[in-house]
Amino acid sequence: MDLTPENNVNGTGNGVHESAKDAFNNSNGTTCMSYLSKMAAVDIEFNDVTFSVPSSRKESKMLLRGLSGQFKSGELTAILGPSGAGKSTLLNVLAGYKCTDIGGSININGQLRDMHEFKKMSCYIMQNDLIQPNLTVYEAMSFAADLKLGKRKSKSQKCAAIEEILSTLRLTGTRNTITDRLSGGERKRLSIALELVNNPPVIFLDEPTTGLDEIASAQCVDVLQRLARFGRTVVCSVHTPSASTFQKFDHVYVMTDGQCVYRDTASNLVPFLRNVGLECPTHYNPADFIIEIASGEYGFNWIDRMITCVKTKQPLLPIPRSKSEFDLDQKIPKISWIYQFGTLVRRMMLQLYRNRNYIYLKISLHIFLGLVIGGLFFNMGNDGSKALFNYGFCFACIIVFLYLPMLPVLLQFPSEIQMMKREHFNRWYNFSAYYWALTVVSIPSQIFFAVLYLSMVYLITGQPLELQRSSMFFGTCFVCAFIAESIGHNIASVFNVKNSVFTGPALSCPLMLIAVQDFGESIVPRPIYRTILMYMSYIRYALEALTAAVYGFNRQRLPCPVEEVYCHFSSPTELMRIIGMKTVPNFWLDLSALFVILFISKGILYYLLRQRVQPNKTFQMLHLIGKLIKSHFNM
Repeated sequence: MDLTPENNVNGTGNGVHESAKDAFNNSNGTTCMSYLSKMAAVDIEFNDVTFSVPSSRKESKMLLRGLSGQFKSGELTAILGPSGAGKSTLLNVLAGYKCTDIGGSININGQLRDMHEFKKMSCYIMQNDLIQPNLTVYEAMSFAADLKLGKRKSKSQKCAAIEEILSTLRLTGTRNTITDRLSGGERKRLSIALELVNNPPVIFLDEPTTGLDEIASAQCVDVLQRLARFGRTVVCSVHTPSASTFQKFDHVYVMTDGQCVYRDTASNLVPFLRNVGLECPTHYNPADFIIEIASGEYGFNWIDRMITCVKTKQPLLPIPRSKSEFDLDQKIPKISWIYQFGTLVRRMMLQLYRNRNYIYLKISLHIFLGLVIGGLFFNMGNDGSKALFNYGFCFACIIVFLYLPMLPVLLQFPSEIQMMKREHFNRWYNFSAYYWALTVVSIPSQIFFAVLYLSMVYLITGQPLELQRSSMFFGTCFVCAFIAESIGHNIASVFNVKNSVFTGPALSCPLMLIAVQDFGESIVPRPIYRTILMYMSYIRYALEALTAAVYGFNRQRLPCPVEEVYCHFSSPTELMRIIGMKTVPNFWLDLSALFVILFISKGILYYLLRQRVQPNKTFQMLHLIGKLIKSHFNM
């Protein structure tokens, strides 16, 4: 099938490489598909598929009730049905997004589905268009090509494939547009284009036309029809398509309450209804009519008749097999971990660089806080009469490096996790490559902002200008920033944005309160449980480390102003006693404790993120309990 490329809107070729043009344009100017057309047949057949979820009551709720059907290669299949019919659930089961509590059988080309192998040949494009921000369309496609194809193809081959996909999906005119500025239809087509990079033979889409106008919906279905014509198995759930769009589907699968009421071509729907005893009104959209029937608007007895008719008059016949069955090439090497890691680091760094407003805001905020805190504790670092206030300066620095690194993470990371889950499910990269890229990319920015703030307040407040003390002070604040960021990641990996923004500051208050126990001279010994609580807060170790950096290591008595008659805290030993430290803290021990806490928090983050993409039974049980509690309170 020849596809005519979309017109050049700017008349300049939009920067298309000549080599890429030669790869898919022939002498007549029509698109000669050299990459997307290489496709082998993959037929999906499922029999008596059931799926249930526990409800708030003792009995489970059945979402799929013995569904059977066939989705063939080269056909565009639409799954229709009213809300709550089980369309998305069926897609989740067939795509492998739901793998537990499933009954029945799912066969691929006549053989029982191997989930590990099936994921290599399929992709799942969900309803919400989550696309990496701060990238152009071409950059997003390039990173997808690097992550999915690795070094198997040269740069010129990747460019040719990208240009072909963009032309097929009518995105050539937006190749230099930032993804945040795309229209709804363009975002939907881009989400499809990103998954076509590795040329999967099976494509699942959950309501790709939702949120689009009629023209954009028709364009989206046209694209899917083109992809199916090249031999792909394209299955999508659709919500109330127009009459013209409905006729473009090769196969229609209608559901209601987890059961099938029709499975045949779009053109045979009206004769099927007539055979059951229902006459579709003239000039009435057959898709709307069948959904109204499936909703029970004409009586539930018609639904029972249709279910019976499907089982008796629409039997599933064996799919004829060609001699060249689909055989996934086992010799294709896996993308190396280091290549995935490097690509993810490049993508994250580019996104951070493009997010200029965020960077300028953080710079302005650090400068503002540096001036405010520096002004509040002006020149107190070397003043014996104000040594106690300088201890407050140390505490203020820790609070700054608690909230500034943590709060942006609470706002951004929950949505980033959703994108990571989808990319990982569609086999873009290994989870560990993403985790270490996320860890490494944050280090330079955190150090830069910390140096910007500390270089101001350290000089303004008159702290000791000694290389050893300033290095210890700066180093402690760096580790505190990394710990706070990691705490934010841990919270955001469990909760959504709203709950994360509440939980983060709420958990920070106890950390601060238990860290400053026994401020002032205490005669009564501190109970053991209070000591344990105090040293469970990393802020306590940070306070002791900063205090040791400023006043430890045999620092001499601090000078006092001439007008001061009595200077009580000029001695560092007296300052330690009044703040509840009987001896000068061991800086290296406190710093080691901070590193241990940092490694523990990073390990917890790795575990929590791993559970988001591959939950174990314990995590699944906790998630199920949470859903049951939520459903109980919503009743």
